[in-house]
This record gives sequence, C-alpha cells and structure tokens, in this order.
Amino acid sequence: MRQIFLVVILIILALISIDKPVYADSYSEAIGVFKASPVVKPYFKSAYGYAVFPTVGKGGIGIGGAFGKGRVYRRGVVTGTVSLAKVTIGLQLGGQAFSEIIFFKDKRAYRDFTKGQFEFDAAASAVAITAGAQARTSTEGASASAGLWGAGNQAKSKYRKGMAVFTFAKGGLMYEASIGGQKFTFQPK
Repeated sequence: MRQIFLVVILIILALISIDKPVYADSYSEAIGVFKASPVVKPYFKSAYGYAVFPTVGKGGIGIGGAFGKGRVYRRGVVTGTVSLAKVTIGLQLGGQAFSEIIFFKDKRAYRDFTKGQFEFDAAASAVAITAGAQARTSTEGASASAGLWGAGNQAKSKYRKGMAVFTFAKGGLMYEASIGGQKFTFQPK
C-alpha cells in the first residue's frame, strides 16, 4: 500500500513539472486559455469571482490523488491563494496534468469557498475544455466526444450550488472510475 502511494506521488510530481510553452504555466496564461473558449468566456463577465489553478497534477494506481496551487480573484483582483487536494479510491491507472477554474456565481458562493476550507462532494463535476474534443468528467467517471469550439459542440456547464467548474487538459492519460471529492484550503492575501 505504501509503495502504491509513493508511485502516485511520483506521478503527480512528474506531471506538475511538465513544461511545454503551449500549455498554461502561469496564472495569466491559464486565464487566457479559459477566456479563449466561447463557453467559458461569458462566466468572466457575469461571475462574482473565480479560483484558477494553472497546473493540477493527478495520478493513480487503485488509489489516486491530485494536487495544485491557485489564486482566488474577486472582480478581477487577487484576494488570496488556494490549494487543491484530492484523494480517490477505485479503478484508476495513469496520470495527467490539467488547468482548472472555478467560477463563483455570487457573493454567497465566493464566501462559502473562501471561508477557510471547502470541499466538493463526490458528485461534483467539471466540464473539460479542449481544442479538439469535448468531455464531461466527474469523480464518478468520464465520457468524451469529438468537437471543435467553433462548431458549437462545446460542452456546457451550469452553476451547481453557486459554482461552475471547467478544466483544460495539459497532458497525460488516465483511466478512472473512482470516487472522491476535491478539498480546497484558502489563505487570504
């Protein structure tokens, strides 16, 4: 069991160190990637705030995990930093890196997220934004289909409990049918 945990940690660290110029490696680049999606762009205008994670590393062999660091913004101004941690149990193998953004519909959702520690339940899901395919991912599994942003086939998200989550795959390959939630720890600026 301990060896599996160490392998997962090594996979996550390797994915976090991916350094390709086409991927979002900074906060402004990650925000730019999300703003380039016609599905995500309107959220920047209407949301009260958002949290962005330029790189989240994820890996697993039976037991998995993910980790990333990000910033929280309110009306475009940084209000603090946040860390993301996730542990999953179930059928999973591989590793991947992705960027993630969480939009807060209103002041209440922002306040809930930033009150110190916040956790998404296992049913929370994110919409994956990619240039060549669309996919709906969740902690309960994944599905995908081909499509382009311009073709109008992009997956759409709605606010759930005042929050909408989008991800952008940076690299790696992971098969997953597991259960687990994401936990966030906020530190005010």
